[in-house]
Amino acid sequence: MRAILRARDIGALFDLLHKRGISTRRLAAAAGVSQGRFYDYAKGKVRVEKLAMFEQLADAFGIPGALLGLASRPWEPTAQPVYVALPPEVPADADDLAAMDAFRAADRTSGGGRLYNAVVRHLSDSVAPRLLSGSGPVVFGAAAALTEMAGWMAHDSGQDHLAARHFATALPLAQTSGDTAFAAHVAASSSHLSLQTGDPQQAAHWALSGMRLAHGGPHLPGLTARLHSMHARALAALGQLGPAARALDQAGEALGAAADDTHPWLSPFDQAALASESALTFADLGRYDDALRHAERAVHLRECGRTRSLALSRTTLASVYVRRGELEAALQVGVELLSTSPTLGSVRVVHQLDGFRDALVPHAAHGPVRDYLVHFDQARRTRALLLADILPPTEGSGRGDRRTDT
Repeated sequence: MRAILRARDIGALFDLLHKRGISTRRLAAAAGVSQGRFYDYAKGKVRVEKLAMFEQLADAFGIPGALLGLASRPWEPTAQPVYVALPPEVPADADDLAAMDAFRAADRTSGGGRLYNAVVRHLSDSVAPRLLSGSGPVVFGAAAALTEMAGWMAHDSGQDHLAARHFATALPLAQTSGDTAFAAHVAASSSHLSLQTGDPQQAAHWALSGMRLAHGGPHLPGLTARLHSMHARALAALGQLGPAARALDQAGEALGAAADDTHPWLSPFDQAALASESALTFADLGRYDDALRHAERAVHLRECGRTRSLALSRTTLASVYVRRGELEAALQVGVELLSTSPTLGSVRVVHQLDGFRDALVPHAAHGPVRDYLVHFDQARRTRALLLADILPPTEGSGRGDRRTDT
């Protein structure tokens, strides 16, 4: 634990809490100093040497201790080792696995927007009745996996409130089944969703909770790598460059430790996924050279059959080019994005594309950019027409403003 805290740490914390509408007076009072003194700390004029100040701020505003280099605070929820992991010789039900594989394959190419209702119906008609029939832990595992998948499809269709509800339901189902690895996987999904809804502190909390859960189950390198990458993204969103970079290093080390994970329900987290998360992390940190390198790798590694993943990776790459001021390279990738199937049922992809367009608008005086925006808006209108059944009403006839990541 650190004995002397850097002034810029308290400055980053000050900026974060101030953006959440917490007044300087409240911050200073929680830290036990005058407003003037707190300003001196926040601006780097005075070095913070008392660990107690960070502890007081963490407790006052519900900040997980790990984000400030502290031990877990007494009020933080901990993963209770109540459940025992399912022994690997207990197989999942073959029909449930077949249904999961079918939904997953369709989701990768068609998007989750139009599959969400089908997954919910399958849960209601085929899985839920067996939960009450004494079928044992296997059916709870299937229910957890399909419920988590429903959460991702809700997220892909722009219904984050439903996604949060599904993830919250999937976690106790996974724990009841005894599958701590999948419970950790659900925590990683909740971390991702928290990032998308603008709550990096909660995202960090879920990533750390997932790590604690994962320690109670079998060693799965892909799962460990995913949790570290989610932690890195959360730390980057909080402006913590060093810890975020170290978390990415841990993700890379974990994923390099072995090949594919063997778990019936976990969706794979591979080198392409790590490259995507790394690109987004470094972009948030303003390290655009590193972001570009990982974004290019993500596009290179994506399978052509994974339409949505490829579109999201290309959008990240194009956006990084814009931030680097390389407009011609950005437009080259942008032209490839225009070929993304207009029937892909993913509101996430629509929002990502809109975010790329927004990044180009300040450069509209440049002729090629101006011409590209005309083609983009034509394609956007076509996409809105074909996806009118899943796009929110305010977006069906015009361009939406909301942005999301992978």
